Amino acid sequence: MAVERFPVEATHIMMFARSVADPNPIYSDAEYAATTEVGRIIAPPTFAQASAQFDPDYVLRPKSGEVWFGSGKEPTGIKRDASGGSGGGGNGGGLHAEQHFEYHRHLTPGDVLTATNLPGKAWEKEGKRGGKLMFSEFITEYRDQNGELVITARGVGVRTGQVVES
Repeated sequence: MAVERFPVEATHIMMFARSVADPNPIYSDAEYAATTEVGRIIAPPTFAQASAQFDPDYVLRPKSGEVWFGSGKEPTGIKRDASGGSGGGGNGGGLHAEQHFEYHRHLTPGDVLTATNLPGKAWEKEGKRGGKLMFSEFITEYRDQNGELVITARGVGVRTGQVVES
């Protein structure tokens, strides 16, 4: 996802940590955080994923007045057609297979990030149950307000060469 402006705020960090059930006080308690090696509040490791909410084109972000793909078996308001496609963000047969983060420094309140997508690799393998598996890598670089690289995120998606019946 490409994001032009992703402000990192202390309350956003706290709510993200709560949403992933991580009670570490370094994410919300400034007094505690001051006693740590880092010395201040930092964001949890996967916090950069929250940048999706700042991307107006993110496929899984609900948009006012539009049918939302959602995350259930049957997307809200979207019915699968005879080919198995939904017309939404998940067209059947696809899977988010891997996610890796390389941290160049901690994210802290006050950072303002931009995210840029870079081309990744693509490859194919034969599946164990027959059929081709198509892999595609996507890379996102997160830079701070000074243009410094903060996080490099690398994900891999996989799709089957055939429509999977659900």
